[in-house]
Amino acid sequence: MKNLCSESQGLSRRSFLRTAGVALPALSSLGILSESHFAFAAGQQGAPKQPTSQLEMMKMMMASIPKDAVLINANENPLGPCEAARAAIASSANKGGRYDFFEMMKLMEVFGKQNNIPVDNISVYGGSSEPLHYSVLSYSGPGKNLVTANPTYEAAGRAAEISGAKTIKVPLTSTYAHDVKALASADPSAGVIYLCNPNNPTGTITSRADILWLLENKPKGTMLMVDEAYIHLSDAESMVDQTVNRKDIIVLRTFSKIYGMAGIRCGFAVAHPDVLKKLEERGQNPMAITSCIAGRVSLEDAALIPERKAYIGQARTETIDFLTKNGYKVIPGSQSNCFMIDTGRNGRQVMAAMAKKKVIIGRTWPVWPNTVRITVGTKEEMAKFRVAYKEVMDTPATASLVHPAADQSHIPQLS
Repeated sequence: MKNLCSESQGLSRRSFLRTAGVALPALSSLGILSESHFAFAAGQQGAPKQPTSQLEMMKMMMASIPKDAVLINANENPLGPCEAARAAIASSANKGGRYDFFEMMKLMEVFGKQNNIPVDNISVYGGSSEPLHYSVLSYSGPGKNLVTANPTYEAAGRAAEISGAKTIKVPLTSTYAHDVKALASADPSAGVIYLCNPNNPTGTITSRADILWLLENKPKGTMLMVDEAYIHLSDAESMVDQTVNRKDIIVLRTFSKIYGMAGIRCGFAVAHPDVLKKLEERGQNPMAITSCIAGRVSLEDAALIPERKAYIGQARTETIDFLTKNGYKVIPGSQSNCFMIDTGRNGRQVMAAMAKKKVIIGRTWPVWPNTVRITVGTKEEMAKFRVAYKEVMDTPATASLVHPAADQSHIPQLS
């Protein structure tokens, strides 16, 4: 049986987005792609016209998504910024005429104190997409390949394509964790190993013990990049402490997920000062004062993480319970704001059928073409999703609905 997970793929700029679901000339020329770009690309699969600019992309998005649609496709947090952050944004507007490095420093100091790391190990960015991209560009290239799990978040592979590195993909374990031994041995000359924990799209976690093993046993000279975008939604343990004395690990954080600030843009790269300096050579802008102050007060809101983790967890559990009770196949173990369903059909056609019911769900990954990712929305949104999904799946599948490359027998625990 062919194991699609283990394929090593060197992708051209346009072919990368084809594997994500659609070739978009405008997106393929962008230096940095975020979750929003991948979500949009997947939603435009089969569109008769492809955008040739950022403006056309936005116009197509506005035309194709009804204003009253349920949007559970881009791992956004529909709860938005917390009340304290909203108030802080409003109160800081009168300072918007200044570059305020004092607020940036305050944000870094709060994060550093909470995580027991020096501010010298922290750099502030507009989300985590920039430092993710810069890390791959800085430490990979021809002969210094990127090693990732499969499936996982695609942005590191996109950056590797630009740097001239190949992307070597390693299957997840039978429990959908990262296979750290396989990652460590995949390429003795690897430039970067990318590990997303919890993983996007499966929402599953890899233990700190396993990541520590990987850090100690990976090839010397290889940078380990740990993406902790979703960590507060899970019971996973952080790796930020390892950045204090080591120069071979970068940890990424964002305020886009549990903090509900995807549209406000704020995040961190956490690493040794020498590593951060190398990333900064790729570019860095002063952060918006609204982003800095909203991030700081969000960190200081002691109730935010437990309350939102509980709310999203309950909405996820209720939906997964419904799906399993109705005989639908869910990839088990998610501790994030997303999970995956093996539809048993062409996943992109399921996406299209759901969109007709004004429920916009997430994309497929090439290795699992029948499996779609669902973002956890509000409880009301998830109720609408459950109704729409059952209606779609109650419609008998035809031969055309089964993806021709859908050999998914290597996905365990779904029969």
